[in-house]
Amino acid sequence: MVSEFYTTRRIEFPDTDMAGIVHFSRFFVFMEAAEHEFLRSLGTSVSTEWNGNKIGWPRLAASCDYVSPARFEDVLDIRLTVVRKGGKSMTYGFEFTRDETEIARGMLRSVCCICNPGEAIRSMPIPDFIADQIQEAPEQIEEGVNGAES
Repeated sequence: MVSEFYTTRRIEFPDTDMAGIVHFSRFFVFMEAAEHEFLRSLGTSVSTEWNGNKIGWPRLAASCDYVSPARFEDVLDIRLTVVRKGGKSMTYGFEFTRDETEIARGMLRSVCCICNPGEAIRSMPIPDFIADQIQEAPEQIEEGVNGAES
């Protein structure tokens, strides 16, 4: 079972602001992209068909704390950690580093939902074909991610 996932992201020009550093909002895009890669590595997606239903992962919460700037063409290492696996929701922690320098840390909390067109979105238990592949990490990345230290 998987509790961590690693990927990288090269900073592109549109990721930067007028000061030449990565705009704070781009870290949310980077977290979402890492989550997508993680789910694809498990053979699924943030938007998939299952038992005749369209399954999605709407956000419940997202946060990011910034430590050091990143700039154009830097390559960031991104560590996704499964902080919590609930019956219907997932909480991911993210650590962004460049070499040994901590850049940022963030959190995404999503809920598994049936998202059929023309119907109200409703939460559902995480399907076994996904849940059975994932476990919570033994060490959580909580400090600073949700506004409180663990």
